[in-house]
Amino acid sequence: MSEKMDWFVNARFGLFVHYGLYSLIGRGEWAMNRERISSGEYRKLAEKFTAEKFDADAVCSLAAENGMKYITFTTMHHDGFRLYDTELSDFNSMKSPAKRDLVAEIVAAARKKGLKVALYHSLNNWTDKPDGADAIDNPADYEKFIRSTHTRIKELVTRFNPIDVLWYDGWWPFHADGWQATAMNDMVKEIQPHIIFNGRNGLPGDFSTPEGHMSAPSPWRPWEACMTLNNHWGYHHGDHEWKSPAEVIGLLAKAASGKGNLLINIGPRGDGSIPEESVNILNQTGKWLKKYGECVNDTDIFAFDLQERGEHRGDWSHNGIFTAKGNFLYHLIRYWPGAELILSGLQCKVLKAVLLGEKNQDLPFTQKDDKLTITELPERAPGLCPVIRLECDSKPALYLTGGMRVPEKAHPNYDPCSSDIAL
Repeated sequence: MSEKMDWFVNARFGLFVHYGLYSLIGRGEWAMNRERISSGEYRKLAEKFTAEKFDADAVCSLAAENGMKYITFTTMHHDGFRLYDTELSDFNSMKSPAKRDLVAEIVAAARKKGLKVALYHSLNNWTDKPDGADAIDNPADYEKFIRSTHTRIKELVTRFNPIDVLWYDGWWPFHADGWQATAMNDMVKEIQPHIIFNGRNGLPGDFSTPEGHMSAPSPWRPWEACMTLNNHWGYHHGDHEWKSPAEVIGLLAKAASGKGNLLINIGPRGDGSIPEESVNILNQTGKWLKKYGECVNDTDIFAFDLQERGEHRGDWSHNGIFTAKGNFLYHLIRYWPGAELILSGLQCKVLKAVLLGEKNQDLPFTQKDDKLTITELPERAPGLCPVIRLECDSKPALYLTGGMRVPEKAHPNYDPCSSDIAL
């Protein structure tokens, strides 16, 4: 793995921001496409775009103060509206009543807060002509479409130099060859040699971006899971199905157990203000991180496979999630068991058990073979998702299988054949 990936592999937590004209509609970032709003009608929204409550410093403070290490910002979504000054189109935030380069503001604020910067940019474009559909149907339109896409990206990475990540999206309707993705990446690297790419222009990129699920790549490679705080990326006024802070912590732990990152999204309202629910969830998650951050930062891979054990050391628990670092095993307890915690399948000897907190508390325990019993715990959970740290005599490993004992002969871990069960 190259040195330029080190910061990303260890970042663990990032903030995704989806903001644009679609935020004014308040029905998600795909409203133009889903409702077949014509380009002419959609362009009229730019006359109402003031971004009066968009505060780049506040957005980046929300990230930095809650333990995030980087921010990914939508410079242009599939609708084609740029949130930066550009010479290639008048369909941009500088030509709107806002008269602001919001990308420049985010980049400056992120640098001030010590955050790495990822710029999201859609390859697809529903507004400029010819568009992707034209490019499929007409070879001449294809050439114009690809040329304009590459020119747009070149302007972006020239104008905002340096940044840390170019985050492609909207790769419909082509594979890598159709996007001329190798030439695209080479052009960007010539301008910013240090930059890293995701894999959404048809090439693998430097890291994987599972969307809406927390699945680490197998075999492992650097990855981030991009997830929403409710069920939409862009602001939707009817979506009140917010994840709880405990759910977000669970996602963060899942990322840590697979040595990946959680990129969690906020969708500002049309005026640029951040929904209060988003702020509250992230603030509570940030407080938890300040208290328990050691269990998710700089972790080792502690995953498992449903069919074969392979090189995996991890397993699952009905009480919560495990992470590991060196000889430490962390149990993030989402579902508090009461005064006693029993953990089986340990393939190491536990030397010490500690309930983490402002004042770490040593816990009494007994271990017989692979079964650990921790006692004298509080009857009720001492706060949000408490963490027990086990110090072991070697790198921790768990192994239970689907039976009441581990068979001596070769056997499946859990599933004897492929299934639809998700990790």
